[in-house]
Amino acid sequence: MAKTLPELRQQIDAVDLELITLLNRRANLAHEVGEIKKLDGSAVFRPDRENQVIANLQANNAGPLKQHSVAIIWREIMSACRALEAAQRVAYLGPAGTFSEQAAIQFFGGSMARVLCVSIDEVFRATAAGSAEYGVVPIENSSEGVISRSLDLLLNSPLHIIGETSFLVRHNLLRLEPALHDIEAVYAHPQALAQCQDWLTTHLPKAERRAASSNAEGARLAATNPAWAAIASERAGSEFGLHVASFAIQDDAFNRTRFAVICLPQTLAAPQATGRDCTSLIVSVVNRPGAVHDLLVPLKKHGVSMTRFESRPARSGQWEYYFYIDLAGHPAQPNVSAALDELRALCAFYKLLGTYPVEADV
Repeated sequence: MAKTLPELRQQIDAVDLELITLLNRRANLAHEVGEIKKLDGSAVFRPDRENQVIANLQANNAGPLKQHSVAIIWREIMSACRALEAAQRVAYLGPAGTFSEQAAIQFFGGSMARVLCVSIDEVFRATAAGSAEYGVVPIENSSEGVISRSLDLLLNSPLHIIGETSFLVRHNLLRLEPALHDIEAVYAHPQALAQCQDWLTTHLPKAERRAASSNAEGARLAATNPAWAAIASERAGSEFGLHVASFAIQDDAFNRTRFAVICLPQTLAAPQATGRDCTSLIVSVVNRPGAVHDLLVPLKKHGVSMTRFESRPARSGQWEYYFYIDLAGHPAQPNVSAALDELRALCAFYKLLGTYPVEADV
């Protein structure tokens, strides 16, 4: 005999009571762990340990819950437990509702302490100065390529990369009313304007495109004038009381942005090898024939795969460049270590930006 709706709701209520009891039991155990960490000076936040916990749960997930949902649920549980000791102060590009905020929540969970910044530069300053323990900055977009400012700031920053996170970016046209008529200006971050230029040209050819410091800032401005619109997330629309006039207006349906998690080495050392890691470098070489080719020789010799190679001008006036390189692997692996040693000997400048687990595909 099928159960009635009241019966099913009663059973769900009973399970929820069991869950809250178990969650508080877990919180008490996490608090004990925190007390031990205080005594030995260990870091409260251990993303490698949390990733192991989630991976183990996903491997043993035999129910209808999707693997991605398991990760989201337990990320929030662990974030709430960590906050009992001390919520991690995380800097990112504000105001509330930015994709950077979404990336920070995806990595740290919603119980983090938010440090909203007006620019990527300020994210680096706040994290380096200790106003925030961690920073989250965009690194590259699948449509528009690297975020140049983030790469430039990594060059001279004392911060290193300890993690990454990425997601599909859905740009929406937001305004005070759910219609496309009588729009005089569209506000967004320059990257978002570029990622939606074909749609804007087709649907709003007469609207002026105005750059904002972030998409969420554009949404805030659009909320002040009915003739203005913004390109931003639904979260930003909810934050500033805007309607979605058009969903998913990005030109690339698979538009994805990757974010780096940065901190001082004394806040958190480089994570240990997981078997699925990335090592990021900045190097430069003397300007001579074949110099860039020579950089690749140690990698091929030791079987190390290069997953990204970007150049940025050194601004020396001599047509010199810095090269930003991502390698598959961890320096603890003998072949990666040997390749890095030989690579370093060839470089006029060499900086290890960080080594960190590669985000699992979801």
